[in-house]
Amino acid sequence: MSKAVLEDTTRCLGCRSCQVACKQANDLPAERTHLEKRRLGFQNPAALSARTFTVVTNHEVEDPRAPAGLRWVFAKRSCMHCLDPACVSACPVTALHKEADGPVTYDSAKCLGCRYCVWACPFGAPTAEWDSLAPRIRKCTLCFDRLREAAAPAELNGKAVPPEAQARMADAQAKPACVAACPTGALMFGERDALLAEAHRRIAGHPERYVPHVYGEKEAGGTSLLYLAAVPFDRIGFRTDLGERSVTVHSVPAMSAVPPAVIAAGGLLAGIYFLSRRRAEVQARQASPAKDASPAAAPPDRKE
Repeated sequence: MSKAVLEDTTRCLGCRSCQVACKQANDLPAERTHLEKRRLGFQNPAALSARTFTVVTNHEVEDPRAPAGLRWVFAKRSCMHCLDPACVSACPVTALHKEADGPVTYDSAKCLGCRYCVWACPFGAPTAEWDSLAPRIRKCTLCFDRLREAAAPAELNGKAVPPEAQARMADAQAKPACVAACPTGALMFGERDALLAEAHRRIAGHPERYVPHVYGEKEAGGTSLLYLAAVPFDRIGFRTDLGERSVTVHSVPAMSAVPPAVIAAGGLLAGIYFLSRRRAEVQARQASPAKDASPAAAPPDRKE
């Protein structure tokens, strides 16, 4: 079954614990950034990058239900892990792969550095190491490796770990780092169908708290990151122009035409090379001086 993450933005404090946990789990270096208060408030860094797979966005929005008519809304943004990812369909060498249980993973050994995935993603998730001579594509993997190795150690620093502590550690390891670090329960990890049911249950139980929409349920064919919010999603930086069809309806036909096009281009170039070489050989022969046949040597005079 496909896994997913549900974020209830009404419970998010903007503490950035998820952002820090993501850095630690992926061994990502710090970034030198600055606050763009006028445009982004206290959001920092400004966007996803090769060194930042998770960023908490800040939004001050008008809401008549909130005190003073204003509300701060925070949202954790990262790769959306689409059900039918445009980045995967755009990659000509299958460096990106959609796992059966949800995550979209990346194999740097296959990557050509073409960055088609960067342009194809409607959410701007994949980013390139622009300061590297051999840039890799970098993005959230939904802690794919962490989930595969979800096991608590029996011993730490030479001391046995109590069973209850092992259970807590195993539970934390069985979730993405961002989910395990969230102090308010704003993030939930589990089966996508179960999370969708929970999201709709919350909307039905508290219609005054939420807009009647689960973002990611159908956007761009559906995603593995799902969101609840108290205000319309377009007011907190989410794209609402994607429709319900997968973006791959545009990229798959284009990418399927690449192999025939490459073969045709290769054949054309080979033909041009052959004709050019043949022409050069003919010109070289015509330019060389013709060798005249040498006359037969006259017999020497004989003296009688």
